[in-house]
Amino acid sequence: MFHPTVFDNIKIALENQIYDFDNLDGILVVTDRSDSLNLALMSREFSLAFKLTGGLNVTSEILLQSTVKDLGDEILETPGSDPGCSLFLRFYLEIQDVNEQCSTIEEILIRIWGPEFRPVQSLSFRYGQTEDTYNNCVELQFKRQITEEQMEDLPNLLKFLLQSAEELEEV
Repeated sequence: MFHPTVFDNIKIALENQIYDFDNLDGILVVTDRSDSLNLALMSREFSLAFKLTGGLNVTSEILLQSTVKDLGDEILETPGSDPGCSLFLRFYLEIQDVNEQCSTIEEILIRIWGPEFRPVQSLSFRYGQTEDTYNNCVELQFKRQITEEQMEDLPNLLKFLLQSAEELEEV
């Protein structure tokens, strides 16, 4: 019988809670879902994107990744390993005033997540567009692996994710 990996267990826990926020609580709307196995690298990636109900500016995304080493260490029960997954949070929004809005975004996220989570903001725009609007992809990366021992932290993580999305809507 198939034994679920750490990746599978965390993925299902995140997915269930996000879909509960969508279907039961009505506080968000899931806009995209991806569950990929990269056969060239033997890695896995799961992402779930959503907008807050009534939200206009921000799309939030949870991204969970597991490498072949992570999966191999777990399946082979490699001594001294602590298999887990990499977790990223992303926020996509349009901005006009790069200096002011990027600074505000950074302040909001550091206040919510703490100074160890420095957001990386990547800006892009369409060449030839007439208005000064930039697409901003804001990413927070967890520096350590997420394991099943952090499962009880997921509700708080999602609470902070929703708070971040709410406050970024105001930027």
